[in-house]
Formats: sequence, structure tokens, C-alpha cells
Amino acid sequence: MAIPQVDALVFDVFGTVVDWRTSVADEGRMLGKTKGITADWEAFADAWRGKYQPFMSKVRSGELPWTKLDMLHRMGLDEVLTEFGITSLTEDEKIDLNRAWHRLHPWSDSVPGLYRLKAKFILGTMSNGNIALMTNMAKFAGLPWDCILGAEVAKAYKPDPKTYLTGAELLDLPPERVMMVAAHQNDLLAAQKVGLKTAFVPRPLERGAGNSPDLTPDPSFDVVATDFVDLASQMGA
Repeated sequence: MAIPQVDALVFDVFGTVVDWRTSVADEGRMLGKTKGITADWEAFADAWRGKYQPFMSKVRSGELPWTKLDMLHRMGLDEVLTEFGITSLTEDEKIDLNRAWHRLHPWSDSVPGLYRLKAKFILGTMSNGNIALMTNMAKFAGLPWDCILGAEVAKAYKPDPKTYLTGAELLDLPPERVMMVAAHQNDLLAAQKVGLKTAFVPRPLERGAGNSPDLTPDPSFDVVATDFVDLASQMGA
């Protein structure tokens, strides 16, 4: 497989770079111990993440005006707390729990792989997460981004073509000199449609053991790597 010539790599973040499910469940578990709340915190994390696409769809359809992801996460949190019968949290505790998404832990290969790639390429996010969320997460997890790109910059949620194209434009690069890296094939296919190169890095444990999606890569992807260290090796970094 010929490695495409690109200048920048942009990354989906939730699930691809960081383990959102374990991180959010652990935050819930710690809060539960403090407050005396018993819950299936993995199921809580899954339910909260399950609100992600429906709320973004409301923005895409115009039912909601442009709303950053932190605020959509909070709307989802309020619904999930009700669904799980959790009523004892103070407003400050809800605000802090909502910021659990700012404190997600990276997969073990993410940071070493990113540092290798950074030596050769511009690295940026291409996430639906807002700028504050992505910046705080980078500080927390040690993610060496050169820039924060994605939905809030473009005022459009993936897979809107505007999200990917705005990122390339702001980097002053043609789309074909930018590679989208993701564990989600629909994200890559959307980026590919507007000219970006694509790298598929599967994360079979994103949704927990035994709940992995079909990991058979679309044959159109430019690179398929087992993890970020493998991606760096394949890209000559």
C-alpha cells in the first residue's frame, strides 16, 4: 500500500484517541462513592454517550441553534440522571460531572504514537468537541496537538463536509494534503468524500469487551493501522 503524501494529520478524538467509556464510568464511580449512589456506571456512560448523536442531529436539522458540545453533553446528562433515578447531585456536582469529558484518558499507544507523528506532520483535532473541551483534554491527557480544529471552528458537526473542509482551509492546505485519522469508518468515508486522505485505526474496546463493531476496513482507506505507533511507523515517522 503506497503511503499518501500529506502534510497534516487530523484526528477524531472520542474513541479514537481517548477511552471515553472507561473514563466517564470511573468518574461516575468516584462520585457515586462520595454521594452514596449505586449505579451501573458503564451503562450510565453508554446511555450518556447515546445522547450524543440525537442532540447533534437537532443542531444539524435547525431544531436547535448552533450549540457547543459541552452544552449538548449537559442536556444529555440531565436526561440520563433522570433515567437512572439519580436526584441527589448539586448543581456544582452536575457541572463537574459534565466536565468528565474534559478529563478522558488516552489509549496506551496514543501519546507515544502522536509524538512520533508530530516530529513529521502537523497534528490537529477533527472532533465534534468544542475548543475548551479539546484544550482541557489535551492538557489532562498530554496530547500534543499543534491546533484545535473541528466542529466549533466550522460551526458544523461532522459528518458535515464543512467541518473537514474548514480544517483544511485553516491549515492552508488542499484537502488531499490532509489525512483524517479515526476509529469510525463513517467519519473516514465522509472525510474521503471531500478529498481528505484516510487512516483507519480500529479501537475494538471503545464500547467495552464483547461490543465491538465490524472492524473490517473499507478497502478505499489509504492506511489501516493497528494503533498509533503502527500508524507512525507506516507513515515514516
